[in-house]
Amino acid sequence: MNLLSHPPLPDKPFHKTALSVNINKVALLRNTRHVDMPSVTRAAELCLEAGAQGITVHPRPDERHIRADDVYEIAALMKDWPDREFNIEGNPLHNLMHFVRDLSARGLPLHQCTFVPDSEDQFTSDHGWSFPQDAERLQPLIKQAHARDVRVCLFMDPIAGAMAAAKAAGADRVELYTETYAKAWPEPEKNESLSRFAQAARAAAAINLGVNAGHDLNRNNLTEFLRTVPGVREVSIGHALIADALEMGYAAAVKDYLRCIDEAFAPVATPQ
Repeated sequence: MNLLSHPPLPDKPFHKTALSVNINKVALLRNTRHVDMPSVTRAAELCLEAGAQGITVHPRPDERHIRADDVYEIAALMKDWPDREFNIEGNPLHNLMHFVRDLSARGLPLHQCTFVPDSEDQFTSDHGWSFPQDAERLQPLIKQAHARDVRVCLFMDPIAGAMAAAKAAGADRVELYTETYAKAWPEPEKNESLSRFAQAARAAAAINLGVNAGHDLNRNNLTEFLRTVPGVREVSIGHALIADALEMGYAAAVKDYLRCIDEAFAPVATPQ
């Protein structure tokens, strides 16, 4: 296998933002007892049945939520959903690349891996990669994923000037870290934040770098974000969607997030 000459992976045509449901919080609840309840795999299945275009997991080295067995069981489930995508996120310097290699060896689907620069004991992801500092260590890992036909997405802060460096490192997409926008919404400061995200998205589009987004997006702020930030291919939403599902059920929660996405792409009515 020649890791140095693998061609760039073709990306899907963009029509509308896809919803990938992060099910880590289902696993977190399950892990408070020594039983398989609630079932992480069943949660993924219900979200797919409701129309989610993908499932995301973030297996951390301490297995505080998603465990190794979950990764393989969900990958096996995804074989029954060939039109949907499986995304694994995590730090490629920790345990992520093991899953990339092992899923490929087992013939199980993995469509995208999202490289996130978090520490082993970090509470949650809170910053993106830095360039040029991180380029040298990321490039060979990106090539390893590409050699297995896995798309690579880099978790990034909304800095327009960093998009070219992410592309040069070999990334197929970036996932824009949206906490700053979520914290500002709905106050007027959100407009300045949205401007930064829109500039980063346009800079990525100009060099054929796909754009994903995620972190603290919810039913209140999602539509405005997607209306303002052009060309977002996928949003990965976990905490808010699973919290909503506790009240609404998985199906209703997924369908309402899909409604928010649809509203972002609907024509805006002009005053008569």
